[in-house]
Amino acid sequence: MANCIRCGRQLPPLTFKRICQWCVQHEKAQRGEIDEDAVQPVMAVPWVQRESSISLTKILFAANTLVFVVMVANALMNTGSPEFTSADLQWGANFGPYTLSGQWWRLVTYMFMHGGFFHIAMNMWCLWNLGTLSEALYGRWTFAVIYMTTGIAGGLASIAWNPEVVSVGASGALFGLTGALIASFYLGEFSLSGISIKATLSSLLFFAGFSLFLGVMPGTNIDNGAHVGGLVSGLIFGALIALVAPAHDQPVRRASVVLFVVMLVAASALGVQRWRGSQFGYRLLADRQASADRMIRDLQKKIAQNPQDASAHYALAGEYLAKGQFGDGEAELKRVLEIQPQNTRARMTLGATYLNQDQPKQAEEEFAKLVLQVPTSAGGHAGLAMALANQQRHAAAIDEYKIALRLEPQATEIYYKMGVSQAQLKRYDDAIASYLKERELNGDDPDLEIALGEAYEAKGMTTQAQEARDKAAQLRAGPPN
Repeated sequence: MANCIRCGRQLPPLTFKRICQWCVQHEKAQRGEIDEDAVQPVMAVPWVQRESSISLTKILFAANTLVFVVMVANALMNTGSPEFTSADLQWGANFGPYTLSGQWWRLVTYMFMHGGFFHIAMNMWCLWNLGTLSEALYGRWTFAVIYMTTGIAGGLASIAWNPEVVSVGASGALFGLTGALIASFYLGEFSLSGISIKATLSSLLFFAGFSLFLGVMPGTNIDNGAHVGGLVSGLIFGALIALVAPAHDQPVRRASVVLFVVMLVAASALGVQRWRGSQFGYRLLADRQASADRMIRDLQKKIAQNPQDASAHYALAGEYLAKGQFGDGEAELKRVLEIQPQNTRARMTLGATYLNQDQPKQAEEEFAKLVLQVPTSAGGHAGLAMALANQQRHAAAIDEYKIALRLEPQATEIYYKMGVSQAQLKRYDDAIASYLKERELNGDDPDLEIALGEAYEAKGMTTQAQEARDKAAQLRAGPPN
């Protein structure tokens, strides 16, 4: 919030007054312009701190920046390059097939993700300016609600406009702030001069118009759906605040405005779900089959423009593998490793691809390179162990399983797989111990109980073997009705 330039008291939101009511009347009294017995308004002393000195704008700025830094650091660790692709979706990008299939949280997380240095730089510059003005105008919590609600509205508009486009960025929320400010300047009453209001309003209108114009230009890759959704919801929000609850000391009115807009956005979400969600069968499309062909074409075009784009090759490999085109996926992963030999994520995926195609020797080569690059990779040692076990080299596999477990003691299925290799070597006591440890860590499983029963049987422990087989049958049958 802004402070009085005379005494430092906090000024109410939605005002451009530079001097508080107390100081205005006090100065009039000093000039003899009011009666001596006039009642001086009661206001909090200026040294009372009502809100933290850290503004919400700064907190949002820091959150966006932190997420971007983590994404860049992850890309550097996995690929050796700061470049990353939001198409991986694991970070929480807004993508219709996922969002409309129940992952509604993506309407929030996408606002804190950005696709590159220029993208975040522009959005954070806008956030710093628009956020500071909006927070001073509306107050911290109203500003927070406007930012989040219009950002969600922008995400809804994006998947309504084109549900198969991956959307990231804070621009939906920033357009929401822009719309709210435009409506407030048109409809609100301010002590600021008309010239100043007109200049600020002109700047906001130019920003909105120019950004929307850029969004329709070919090759810009700008999500105008999110921009329009944020702008329209922001206009509604700002207009209602200016007309119904402009003063901060009207919490019931302000809360009613907030509730109305939130319900409006929720109703819009229901409408988008009914309109667009039916085409995805209300299921989580983990393989993105609905857009796989389009994604492949888009990535092929991107690679044609820049054949050295390792992130595009890796994303294309993922699309091929999701469709079961293992040969094409393998070729793309090899291309990634030609461009970035230190890309451990691509090498791990290539090794797993070889395992899935029953090519354990090739898988062994890739996982051996991986653990040489990163000796602390539990997944690399586990993958190497599985490749060795598939070649009946169980003793060497057990050694690798043990290394993986030292690095990641809570890993899933590693004890089970190690028990299988131990049983193959007729080390049944070790196998039983491994199976029991797996059950302790990760719960009951029918395959685990069958393996445990076989190990008990080999040891001549028939009672325990029968109990394990009975338990496996019970687990397969499921809970009783």
